[in-house]
Amino acid sequence: MNSGSKPSMVISDNTTFIDAQTGLTKAVRLLGWTLLALMFVFVLNNFLNFGAGLPGAGGILNPAGASALSWMQFAFYPLAVILAALHIFRSSGTSLRLDSEIITSYNTFFIRAAFWVVLLVGLVDMTISFLRVEDLLAGIVGDQLAGDLGRSHFRGPYVHMPIMALGIVVAMFTRTLGFHWLALLIVAAELSIVLARFIFSYEQAFISDLVRFWYGALFLFASAYTLLEEGHVRVDVFYASFNDKTKGLVNVVGSLFMGIVLCWTILLVGMQGKASIINAPIFNFETTQSGYGMYVKYMMAGFLAVFAISMMIQFVSYLFNSVADVRGDSGKRIVEGAAAS
Repeated sequence: MNSGSKPSMVISDNTTFIDAQTGLTKAVRLLGWTLLALMFVFVLNNFLNFGAGLPGAGGILNPAGASALSWMQFAFYPLAVILAALHIFRSSGTSLRLDSEIITSYNTFFIRAAFWVVLLVGLVDMTISFLRVEDLLAGIVGDQLAGDLGRSHFRGPYVHMPIMALGIVVAMFTRTLGFHWLALLIVAAELSIVLARFIFSYEQAFISDLVRFWYGALFLFASAYTLLEEGHVRVDVFYASFNDKTKGLVNVVGSLFMGIVLCWTILLVGMQGKASIINAPIFNFETTQSGYGMYVKYMMAGFLAVFAISMMIQFVSYLFNSVADVRGDSGKRIVEGAAAS
């Protein structure tokens, strides 16, 4: 009897362990996808509030009575949680590793589109600024359109936004992030400043604006890719000596209580009102004080939002992989030359 009972006890223990592992996977996946869904709703409601003039989800607390639009915007949040739960239920067989790869692929497209947007907008806006400063624009497009292109509230919606849409379309048909090309273009732009200033004695604000525009994009947009490639510097002397499970536990804690919290802080502070540090420049199409510089300062404020969104997405992906490391799941992605190794 005793010898016959041992296999059943082992099977029972294994079943309990597998059930616990499956439950942990579902819980972590639900947390991650819920965070992403809530972030998407928050950003959507932000533009509905301050771009489209809707009352906002907070309007349900209005003592005078909430409007139907306020209730609709509020309903987006529980709906996001429900949709995240349905996604987990319908894809219950998906592993944490695979989910991490799926999320990273979404983020790759998002960042690739952002890079194409800043590349195309930078080139077009610089060209317009050059033609304006050399008094050539009116002869090409006429006095009326030349005057309109000198106003940020015209150039933003009618020039930049169509180019943004074009950048997204281009990103759909490319398979490169463009980091190296953008870095090369920054060097070329810096070189053009040196040549124009010291050889031709020609210096204009729009050239420096282009360098700052592209450099800001390179620095902020590449952060999520750097996290994926384990390129960020770890300021500690213990991590390298940890085993994979301990490293995974450290990364879980760091992703949840440092990375994701930082991203939410940027979004909440930067989008808390129409006068906040991200919303104010974007919705006012803010420009620099130099009248003939580039009209892209408002987009540079939006870089902070792109940084927070892309890093939030990548931290959720990183969280999934880290939990898989703690569990000892197979299929760990090996990054050559990682800072963490």
